[in-house]
Amino acid sequence: MARKIIDEPSEDVVANARKDRAERRNPFARVALFIRQVIAELRKVVTPTRRELVSFTLVVLVFVIIMMAIVGALDWVFSLAVNVVFGSNEQ
Repeated sequence: MARKIIDEPSEDVVANARKDRAERRNPFARVALFIRQVIAELRKVVTPTRRELVSFTLVVLVFVIIMMAIVGALDWVFSLAVNVVFGSNEQ
């Protein structure tokens, strides 16, 4: 299917790019913009309730314990396999 419309940036995009480029020249303006954006993002943060915090903590702890068991079991199996293949130094 042939394209009839050439992908060119609109005038708004070009104007915004020029504005951004002008703002980029001043390092203090860039820092101020960054701080404003950080503050705006921090306002969006929702603090979990105590019940949610306990629930999330328990989920993480259970997951870590399960992963430790899996890794420990695999380590034990592989060590047995290595001892079978290469033999042990026990006499």
